[in-house]
Amino acid sequence: MTRNVKAPCQDAAVENAGPLHYNARVPNTRVSGHLVLALLCAPLLMGSACEKKKPNDTGAVTAMDRAGSGSATTAAVGPVDTTPLKGFELGKLDGDKQKVFYALISSLKSPCGKNHSLRTSFEQDTACKRAPYAVKYIASLLEDEVKESDVREFFTNKYEKTQDRVKLDPSKAPRIGNSDAPVRLVEFFDYECPHCQMFSPVISKVEDKEAGKVVVYYMMYPIESKHPDARSAAMAAYAANAQGKFKPMHELLFARSPQHTKEAVVGFAKELGLDMAKFEADYAAADKQVTADLAAGEAAGVDSTPTLFFNDRRYEGPMNAEYISMWIEEELAVNR
Repeated sequence: MTRNVKAPCQDAAVENAGPLHYNARVPNTRVSGHLVLALLCAPLLMGSACEKKKPNDTGAVTAMDRAGSGSATTAAVGPVDTTPLKGFELGKLDGDKQKVFYALISSLKSPCGKNHSLRTSFEQDTACKRAPYAVKYIASLLEDEVKESDVREFFTNKYEKTQDRVKLDPSKAPRIGNSDAPVRLVEFFDYECPHCQMFSPVISKVEDKEAGKVVVYYMMYPIESKHPDARSAAMAAYAANAQGKFKPMHELLFARSPQHTKEAVVGFAKELGLDMAKFEADYAAADKQVTADLAAGEAAGVDSTPTLFFNDRRYEGPMNAEYISMWIEEELAVNR
């Protein structure tokens, strides 16, 4: 039975009043089965993006197309150890999924780069702090009806893939959370991208749930070739942020999308009770910052929206609040 992973839109409390930086893309990962249905029913956005150009897709963009294909099975490499893991419950997985679970933990590598399996790390390697989180990650994905082959890819992207850190300076971007929070998320997004609109309540839920642990920076990445007024929306967000009203404007821009002409966003500013003379001046000045955000995104390899960076590395997990929180909690535990 699939869990309810809906993500209601909730406001976060902390905003900065300075100008902004923006950055967002979708992870190259695949999702299938009931989890995709959950994404369609709730704004979880695990495999869709507004593309600026055709990305080097390793699965995310084609996830929906592949969702209905048959389930992969584990290659028979001999008997699988199905001895229950001490202290770990699998009550939400049926018999078939439990078999897949045990096959996965026996065949996947240690999440700490050791020369043994995940099961061995969990049971014997107390120095590998990531092992319990990796086991939970696999069980949760299976519970959400993700295919075995796709679970393997999620695991590989998270624990085995070598990924360089990107140099992002989000200091001018609107933020939710304290700048000294231990986990930093940077999202590049476009106000006229429907996938960014779907993801907005998801990241808001993360901000709410992980308050004090995470800071989220919003960097602009308007795809003007497809969304001609997206730059105007980004400029309006900057101008509202200068008056401490980023979040209300952010939500209004998504709610009224694609009504983002200058005339429209000036109307939004009046609706929010902003100082209009200041808004007009800040709106004009923000054009330069939007261009700077786009350049920062290009330099970081952003080619679609939303793109999320997790402590300066591209986030390649499921784009829903539950899994982002899993990554956050693991990061805090490992680096404690």
